[in-house]
Amino acid sequence: MTEHRALRWLILAALWLFVGFALSTEVYFNTRVMDPNVAFWSVAQGQFQRAVLWAVLVPVVVWLRDAVPLNRGRWVAGIGFHVAMSLTLMAGFYLVRMFFAMVAAGEPLEGFWRSAGRWFYGRNLIDVVYYWSVIGVTYALRMRERYQRETLRAAQLEAKLVQAELKALKHQLNPHFLFNTMNTIAVLVRERRNDDAVQLIARLSALLRVSLESNRVHTVTLRQELEFLSRYLEIQKARFGERLHYEAEAEPEALGAQVPNLFLQPVVENAILHGVGQKAETGHVAISACVRGRRLHVEVRDDGPGFDVREAPLAEGVGLTNTRERLEKHYGADYQMVLKSEKGHGVTVSLVLPFTPAAAAARA
Repeated sequence: MTEHRALRWLILAALWLFVGFALSTEVYFNTRVMDPNVAFWSVAQGQFQRAVLWAVLVPVVVWLRDAVPLNRGRWVAGIGFHVAMSLTLMAGFYLVRMFFAMVAAGEPLEGFWRSAGRWFYGRNLIDVVYYWSVIGVTYALRMRERYQRETLRAAQLEAKLVQAELKALKHQLNPHFLFNTMNTIAVLVRERRNDDAVQLIARLSALLRVSLESNRVHTVTLRQELEFLSRYLEIQKARFGERLHYEAEAEPEALGAQVPNLFLQPVVENAILHGVGQKAETGHVAISACVRGRRLHVEVRDDGPGFDVREAPLAEGVGLTNTRERLEKHYGADYQMVLKSEKGHGVTVSLVLPFTPAAAAARA
């Protein structure tokens, strides 16, 4: 950071020295038209003084820019202030140069103000141009840096979102689920229940196709999400048989809500494995959704053995953790995910998300 700052100051000094040299050259050749014997330094010193003063005062102008910014809603006050400051600096520069010029020439300082008024001319307005140039250039540099930061931040968030999507997908249709499904198909074939086996293969194929397509689609409607879950639950029901009963109920308005693709599958899988899978008798999984205000409320409930709420941090396994991370990447802090349970009374996962209708998302 220190080296970067030192380099920036060196570049600033070099820039103003170049400006001083360029102006000195212009003044020198203009003066030679009237006085061919004029020395370069005799006309250049004033321009170099101006350049050195500006190199020193650029931080002051930047500070003034930040102290009285040209913000929306304060344009008049900001422009008025900076016009006054640019004129003040112009007059100050002129008086400083006049002072040193009179000292160098041996002129008495008693006539300073009279000489200053006599020799003031339009070329001094260049200081006003410099002042506003510093304001404009530094504003442009700041906007460029802000744009680069926002672009980098957006790229980082996008990369994190993609990683979370891939990580979630990896755990959504994990090898255990595929192994258990293939094993169920093998059992159906051995039992000569070929129609059931073909139907299960078709459901698995459709499920895998949707999972692969999810890499290209980040959001779907809740209706599409529930259709995917229906296929998933039918496959699980082929394995668990009558031990698994499920139901899904959603208000018509909720069905059109935009949600992250496949975000509910890990929650439902968690309910089956740790709820229904832990019971010898029939287990139930219920999914419900409604809209309250501008929020989408979704619940996934099971009637499994449950757990002590004091152990909740340990109960939120890989699947639910992935869902939480995915929602955080998608919504930031604008969501809620609450895990409720009591031993012997199952688990309820409550999700509260921003409600975005499909039509509004399409217009955006």
